[in-house]
Amino acid sequence: MTSIETLRAVMQPTRRRMIEYLYLHGPCQVSTLARALDQQVGSISHHLRMLERAGVVSQATELATDARTSWWRLVQSSISWSVDDFNTDPAARMEAKAAERVNIDHQLAKLAAWKRASDGAGEEWRRAAFNSGLIASATPAELDALHQALVRTWREWRGAIDVDDGEGREPVFVFTHGFPSAP
Repeated sequence: MTSIETLRAVMQPTRRRMIEYLYLHGPCQVSTLARALDQQVGSISHHLRMLERAGVVSQATELATDARTSWWRLVQSSISWSVDDFNTDPAARMEAKAAERVNIDHQLAKLAAWKRASDGAGEEWRRAAFNSGLIASATPAELDALHQALVRTWREWRGAIDVDDGEGREPVFVFTHGFPSAP
């Protein structure tokens, strides 16, 4: 189970962007993160320390070529939780519900940004981008099995991509939600 401390750390917007960058690009220097995210080095260093305390990143000291460079890597690439994980602690449950709202806002903001920018994207990207609205009947266990199957499919798909083949790639974002709903 993800701790409430981890949720506090990762739901901060700059830290969320840092996690995404490290996930996509692998270990990097503080200065590289600062440039990529248009942030000050001191601010990035502070956020990295917060993420380190939560066990999400760690220093990659073996990559440093001198004492002046600070390299960091993502050590927790997936964070999963349910508000119900915090049922025994009312204050933590409230924080988890707030984190859930922040997460949904983050997802919808990415979708809205794509929709605003999509006319300027190439036709290939506009045709490849997708949305799906599906409905079925299921038990909670069956819905959970679907979730696990989607996660496995994502990992297999991502693992099969040859990132060294010279193809130009862009980051892509996929989000899914499955929940009871009436027609």
